[in-house]
Amino acid sequence: MALFKSMKPRAYRHEYIYYDERKEKLQNIRDKAKRELGLLPPKEFSPEDIRGKFTMATKHVRRRKEGGTHLSTGMLIFLIIALILLMRYLYTGTLLF
Repeated sequence: MALFKSMKPRAYRHEYIYYDERKEKLQNIRDKAKRELGLLPPKEFSPEDIRGKFTMATKHVRRRKEGGTHLSTGMLIFLIIALILLMRYLYTGTLLF
């Protein structure tokens, strides 16, 4: 139940069925070796290469990002106020201040 924050739909992740990860790693190793030897021009820097690398570096950040939050801040504040009022009612017998 999202009172103050509506949940976003899950993003579409397309995963290939027939994909050879080993072949791509070997090609990257070959390209890196050729660049070190000077047979290929050096790889140019692009911001797309870095995007998402820092946020997905650790397991706890990935889990937190995939899991999302169950209660929003507004809902937590509402629950705390409701509990304070309930405690006051149980202690004094009235809700009036």
